[in-house]
Amino acid sequence: MLTKLTGDFEVMWQQVWWLLFGLETNSKLNKQPPCSAPKTQVEFEYDGPSMKTEVPGPRSKELAKQLGEMQNVGAINFFCNYEESRGNYLVDVDGNRMLDVYTQISSIPIGYSHPSLMKVLSNPNNMSAFVNRPALGILPPENFPEKLAESLLSVSPSGMSRAQTMACGSCSNENAFKSMFIWYRNKERGHNNPSEEDIRSCMINQSPGCPNLSILSFMGGFHGRTMGCLATTHSKAIHKLDVPSFDWPIAPFPKLKYPLEEFTRENAQEEARCLEEVEDLIVQWRQKGRPVAGIIIEPIQAEGGDNHASPDFFRKLRNIAHKHGCAFHVDEVQTGCGATGKFWAHEHWGMEDPADIVSFSKKMLTGGFYHKDEFQPYRIFNTWMGDPSKNLLLAEVLNVIRRENLLEEVSRSGKALLQGLYQLQAQYPNLLSSARGVGTFCAVDIRDEATRNSILIKARDKGVLLGGCGDRSIRFRPALVFKEYHVHIFLNVFNDVLAEYN
Repeated sequence: MLTKLTGDFEVMWQQVWWLLFGLETNSKLNKQPPCSAPKTQVEFEYDGPSMKTEVPGPRSKELAKQLGEMQNVGAINFFCNYEESRGNYLVDVDGNRMLDVYTQISSIPIGYSHPSLMKVLSNPNNMSAFVNRPALGILPPENFPEKLAESLLSVSPSGMSRAQTMACGSCSNENAFKSMFIWYRNKERGHNNPSEEDIRSCMINQSPGCPNLSILSFMGGFHGRTMGCLATTHSKAIHKLDVPSFDWPIAPFPKLKYPLEEFTRENAQEEARCLEEVEDLIVQWRQKGRPVAGIIIEPIQAEGGDNHASPDFFRKLRNIAHKHGCAFHVDEVQTGCGATGKFWAHEHWGMEDPADIVSFSKKMLTGGFYHKDEFQPYRIFNTWMGDPSKNLLLAEVLNVIRRENLLEEVSRSGKALLQGLYQLQAQYPNLLSSARGVGTFCAVDIRDEATRNSILIKARDKGVLLGGCGDRSIRFRPALVFKEYHVHIFLNVFNDVLAEYN
């Protein structure tokens, strides 16, 4: 039975506490209640969802009509009032206030309008970084090495001391692919000096200058929508339809059965089958003249349905890459920056040498990829190569994560969230199945796609924003400041929605 009373009690105590200090419970900016984790910075936030109109409301519909005369608006849900959005709550232009458990497709690290980030923007010493956007590859600012050290390099994955900044997740992966291809060709040559034939042939898109190399990816994976990334993306047909692609190998990703403890043998066999197929594909593509230069994989396949595999699977996959001389690229665009309770999801694998390249974006606020020294991307270049202002914001995000012990907070909230999903799954077995997750990076399957889509809309109408993934899953992607009492607010709303289908 869902612990609805527990959640109600926490919310009630939260309200009583504010009244004792002379604050109205529905005031615009409430401070963090005392039931939060210790050593937590005061957080300004609303006390709960508040819905005033249907969604999208009249103002959103009018703005969609206006924008529709300039752009395609088919994917827009509603228009937002970001000035009024706070913490875990997103406010739309019609005044509807929603608990956001999806956070801009998993890209808001410490909630909306965090005071610490506001201070970064108001600091006159930071003004130049926001006003002047330099071409970092040729004219970086004086403090760029210092700011990189404070931000990206302070959270470098194991074995990496170099980071190449980029603008977004897709261009991060796209340029990481290029870095792997260059690394592979330099290995084949034994040096990094191309021949005259290499130079001549590349200008007409021919080998050996444009070699027939490949990247091995996995069914269900999502790595972006640029041309190279799209060849490794296999989550939805709509992403790939009508776009030419490369003849690159696609391996099966394990389809685990839940609950995991009841299917240990079957899941181990499934992972072994997939690993065997990886090796077979590497051999096949080498024989057909398209050797695999690199393997790319997500620690949790997010867009493709929140598909998990065991740490043992990833350790063995890493060994296969070593064995066949392939670079190993871990795509942490969605899983990075603490959502799983560790800063990088691949830390759960327990490996000293987990990757050659780790790409990032979303919650990191800037894009890019970490890499080992031998993958130094000396021919990776574009105009901006990232944005120094985003490094300033990231440095402060990291300060908040450390100061407020947010990784511990994520672990606590994640346990409460997953336990609540287990309880709901037991209560509504005809609706829910395969609840799963690490930290707050959680998901649950719905009985079919139509029901899933209906549940997302009903939850939004009751003031909770959720996202779908895969064929019929709901994914949970809250900010790192999502606390246990937020979990109970969500679970109570979710329970009310599910009850409508019973």
